[in-house]
Amino acid sequence: PKVQWTLTLVIAGFGLGFILSAREHVMRPLQTMTNLLAALREGDYSIRARGARADDALGEALLEINALGETLRLQRLGAFEATALLRTIMAEIDVAVFTFDPDRRLRLVNRAGEDLLGQPMDKLLGRRAKDLNLDVCLDADQDAPLTLTFPGASGRWGVKRSSFRERGLPHELLVLTDLSRTLREEERNAWQRLVRVIGHEMNNSLAPIKSIAGSLETLIRKDPPPADWQDDARSGLNIIATRAESLSRFMQAYARLARLPQPQMEPIDLGEL
Repeated sequence: PKVQWTLTLVIAGFGLGFILSAREHVMRPLQTMTNLLAALREGDYSIRARGARADDALGEALLEINALGETLRLQRLGAFEATALLRTIMAEIDVAVFTFDPDRRLRLVNRAGEDLLGQPMDKLLGRRAKDLNLDVCLDADQDAPLTLTFPGASGRWGVKRSSFRERGLPHELLVLTDLSRTLREEERNAWQRLVRVIGHEMNNSLAPIKSIAGSLETLIRKDPPPADWQDDARSGLNIIATRAESLSRFMQAYARLARLPQPQMEPIDLGEL
């Protein structure tokens, strides 16, 4: 009986040691996996499992969790870089950009929008579109320019709207473009082209007149004058008169162009055309 009890205790000790060893071998990787998954859930993608091996099921699971953490880290880095680029573009573009939530409260505004409304972002966010005089833009036809006055600027504005979702809720994107600036630039370009055309035509007419006038002056100063000086003078004066008349017609044509009547809209039968 004494030997039997001894063997029983030895066997029980070995069994208990085996069970504790097996438990440690299984529980530690499971605890590691739990800690890794908790870190991923909290947004910490830098933690990695040590000793992950591909020769057992738990090791393969740890390798997959490490790979998932690296993938999430790269995705978050790409999202941060894309967000930084978007913020830079929003800050540098010269059009006013606004976003509104379903209650039409302002949620985002860029630097041009701040300048247009004459207030910093922290005083604008959360205010209703009606209080900012932007509700008319949200309800207006996108194809029709609006004449509006804001604290930072006034003039004609082009309106563009679109919608997007954030956290499942619909939002509105509003973009305002200052058409007055574009029109002023187009007017300046048109005047520059007009001045170049007029200058070219005037030079074409004045250069021969100047040349012939100089030749006639030289002819008249000759003493005694040539026998056919009257014919040369008459021919030169005719050329001067022709060039002057051509220049006069050109200027009258541009004057009529500037006095064109306003276009009259009326229905037309396209079949007759």
